[in-house]
Amino acid sequence: MTEPKTHTLEVPGAVLHYDVRSNDSSTEPVLLLIGSPMGAAGFGTLAGRFTDRTVVTYDPRGAERSKRTDGASESTPDEHADDLHRLISELDAGPVDIFASSGGAVNALALVAKHPEQVRTLVAHEPPASQELPDREAVLAACQDIRATYQRSGLGPAMAKFIALVSHQGPIPDGFADQPAPDPAQFGLPATDDGSRDDPLVGQNIVSCNAYRHDFDALRAASTRIVVGVGAESGEMLPGRAAVAVAERLGPTPVTFPGHHAGFLGGEYGMTGEPEAFATTLRKVLTE
Repeated sequence: MTEPKTHTLEVPGAVLHYDVRSNDSSTEPVLLLIGSPMGAAGFGTLAGRFTDRTVVTYDPRGAERSKRTDGASESTPDEHADDLHRLISELDAGPVDIFASSGGAVNALALVAKHPEQVRTLVAHEPPASQELPDREAVLAACQDIRATYQRSGLGPAMAKFIALVSHQGPIPDGFADQPAPDPAQFGLPATDDGSRDDPLVGQNIVSCNAYRHDFDALRAASTRIVVGVGAESGEMLPGRAAVAVAERLGPTPVTFPGHHAGFLGGEYGMTGEPEAFATTLRKVLTE
């Protein structure tokens, strides 16, 4: 595998940045590692565990290097799916394998529903498909409140509410959004507002991602092999519970991956999971 080479791709409303770690001798499909809003920087450790194949990472629209050019304040899974469709077409590498984490898994499922011919295997790790949960109304109300808090008060207060939501064990109770707001300082977050309103998580994606309605008929009919992953330590939290619900709609039993929601991280963004064990599980899933 070579060192990553950065490329750009103009798409409607954004310029995407993506990185290619080439292995020209590999006969395996290209492996695309994606998140949302997590960008390419979050997948360095995991990419290093797959030096036997070409690996592609990217920054989703509105995140890190991939700047929006349309001034829109919200991104949707359908927009992200179209970006992925265009990126895979640009690679011209035939059907790819995808490991997709969190919001990236929501976007990848939307891609497969529309373009299954582009993906051989999709491993969707903890997609926050909140529409599939019995507590969907409480979850979506909390997401709306997080976005409103961000627009009103800035990043710190909104992120504190987000952390409280995604770290909650079990179903989200009615009225969760009306509870007293957590103190940003307890999470090491700033309480002051810097005035920016372009955060990809609590600004652009928080509502549209969680509220997205997947086309399960298309997914079940797709030629793509779809595997849903759940973290061993996060199965009772929102994204883990949603992943189980998605798996129930699709049929196959979800695969348990080591660690938590970000179990593949090896120090990126100051977080460390169980990257070696995580990569071993992912490799096994991709080769089955």
